[in-house]
Amino acid sequence: MIEEQIEQRGVDSPRLIEALGKVPRHELVPAHQRHHAYEDRPLSIGHGQTISQPYIVAFMTDQLELDGSERVLEIGTGSGYQTAVLAELAHRVFSIEIVEPLANRARADLARLGYQNIQLRHGDGYRGWPEEAPFDAIIVTAAPDHVPPALIEQLAVDGRMILPVGRQAQELRLVRKTDHGIETDRILPVRFVPMTGEARGDRR
Repeated sequence: MIEEQIEQRGVDSPRLIEALGKVPRHELVPAHQRHHAYEDRPLSIGHGQTISQPYIVAFMTDQLELDGSERVLEIGTGSGYQTAVLAELAHRVFSIEIVEPLANRARADLARLGYQNIQLRHGDGYRGWPEEAPFDAIIVTAAPDHVPPALIEQLAVDGRMILPVGRQAQELRLVRKTDHGIETDRILPVRFVPMTGEARGDRR
C-alpha cells in the first residue's frame, strides 16, 4: 500500500510514511471489509459514510506539515483511521463525529489500539470545537459547500486547514491563516460524502 499507492504518487515524508506503517488500517474498518482494507479505493463503513482511500488520507495529512507539536482538529472521525494517523504525528487530536454509532465504534477501536492523545466526541462539527481552539491544523473529511467560518476562526495564526468543498463538483482546498489574512489554494478534484448537520441546513 505504502510503496505502490502513496510513495509512487509523490507523498514521501519520512514521518508520515512511518506513521502509515504503524497504523493497522484493517483494525479500523468493519470486519466484513477487512480483506479490502489496503486496496486503492474508499470503503463503506456503514451509515452512508466511507473511509477514504489510503492515498487521499496520506495526501491530506501531508498537506498539514505536522511536526509533532500540534493540536489538530478533525471533523468527521468516521472509522478512526485518519484520526489514528494524525495521533501518530501530532501532540493532541480532537475529533468530532456526527453519526453516533460511528463515534462510539471509533472511540472503542482507538482505545483498544492504545491511543491516548485523542479526544473524541459525538456532535456536529460545522462549528468546530470552540472551547479547545485555537488549533494548529484542521482536517475535514466530509464536504461542505463552503468553508465553515467557525473553522477559519478556530485556526491558529500560521495554521493550515485541508478540506473538500463543493456538492456535485468538489475540490480539495488548503487554507492558511497568516498575520495578513487567509490564503486559499485549490489543489485537486475529489469526491467525498457531503457534510451533514448544520452545513446542510439541518439545525435539529
